[in-house]
Amino acid sequence: MKLDVSHLSKSYKNRQVVNAVTFSVESGKVVGLLGPNGAGKTTTFYMVVGLVKPDSGTVTLDGVDLANEPIFERARQGL
Repeated sequence: MKLDVSHLSKSYKNRQVVNAVTFSVESGKVVGLLGPNGAGKTTTFYMVVGLVKPDSGTVTLDGVDLANEPIFERARQGL
């Protein structure tokens, strides 16, 4: 399996908290998000798992867009 995150962005009011984050993770790999407080790490994670809807960008698992997948389905797939 391969997780692809492409150009995820999120703003709250007039503040951009995540700006065009892109990364890929292959099955079995461990990845960490590093950065200072307020850098958007938690928001990025929440967008990947479906707790927060991104303003733009995509999250795909093996090429399948997860935008309309319910959280329980993402969890069942290992996210």
